[in-house]
Amino acid sequence: MGDRTILLVEDNPDDEALTLRALKRNNILNEVIVAHDGVEALEYLEKCTPEHLPELILLDLKLPRVDGLEVLKRIRENSKTRRLAVVILTSSNEERDILAGYDLGVNSYIRKPVDFEQFIEAVRQLGIYWLVLNVPSPEDAIA
Repeated sequence: MGDRTILLVEDNPDDEALTLRALKRNNILNEVIVAHDGVEALEYLEKCTPEHLPELILLDLKLPRVDGLEVLKRIRENSKTRRLAVVILTSSNEERDILAGYDLGVNSYIRKPVDFEQFIEAVRQLGIYWLVLNVPSPEDAIA
């Protein structure tokens, strides 16, 4: 898999380490930028030039300062970031979170499996789809 950046927005150090380990174990060698809360994520995206925006955002919901749903809302409201691939990767299985995510335009909602091997497989499939198979919007390349 290529050189396209992944933005991981995760405040839990254990979940961050687990996600990074799962990416590495699946040979997803893309650069991973980690934001530990919603403010960090939004500041990172604001500083990015259009050609350096991440290929994929893995977004937790329960974040300090600005929660994941608000981050998603702001991503979709910004003309520079509105078409970015955003996957909610969270432990929440609450229907209201799932509905709110899709109402705000999330591309996919994935509940983190509790079992490590299942999590590894979920990350493998996620990487294959979003970083290999998915064709991003052509506007993303010229925005």
